[in-house]
Amino acid sequence: MSIIAVYNIKGGVGKTASSVNLAYLSSKQGRRTLLCDLDPQGSASFYFRIRAPHKFNSKKLLKGGKHIEENIKGTDFPGLDMLPADLSYRNIDIALDECKKSQQRLRKVLQPLQEDYDRIFLDCPPNITLLSENIFFAADHILVPVIPTTLSLLALKQLFTFLDDIGQSRSKVLIFFSMAEKRKKMHLEMMQAMHKKRGVMQAIIPYSADVERMGVYRQPVGAALPGSTSALAYERLWDEICSHLAA
Repeated sequence: MSIIAVYNIKGGVGKTASSVNLAYLSSKQGRRTLLCDLDPQGSASFYFRIRAPHKFNSKKLLKGGKHIEENIKGTDFPGLDMLPADLSYRNIDIALDECKKSQQRLRKVLQPLQEDYDRIFLDCPPNITLLSENIFFAADHILVPVIPTTLSLLALKQLFTFLDDIGQSRSKVLIFFSMAEKRKKMHLEMMQAMHKKRGVMQAIIPYSADVERMGVYRQPVGAALPGSTSALAYERLWDEICSHLAA
């Protein structure tokens, strides 16, 4: 089983769209796939038309076991399940702080699910908190969507510094460019320079209205608009990521 976190310190870089589309592509391969929405905004849950049950909250998430299993919901796509987010996740750091070995609570909670799923995707909120630390300990791979701008690279450096501080390997990180516009000179130059670095995917997710329309169709772009430029870009990215999962 692989636990794949889609994370960036910055918001608005395409984390949720990437989580939704990559989890969908994983399930299309016949892999039993679970998408965990960890962002209190619940955008990934919205895309799949799923709401958290009334009694589900951050404390039940951290208890694990049956509290998680009974709240996992099937999506409209075979082999793809979802654990929806709840607004109470906004206070999850408080709940985590009360747990023993609080850095590794999420890993302990997710571990039993490896019997049921081949891949677990984590759609992560944009911050560095105790939850982020839990995510880094739990994840086998950290996928980082990056808009090719100076501030995005600064956020990436902050991520690497934090991983060093908590003793987690930088080799977990796989970087890909998201919302990229090749007609912008800065975007193009930065991508050309970064593509030479280790851990940077060659596939690029372009800025596209098709991805924005996911909020209208409430489906992965590959399901709503198969064959579109964006759908094909996610397929190329997923193929490239799979080569790292197998390594």
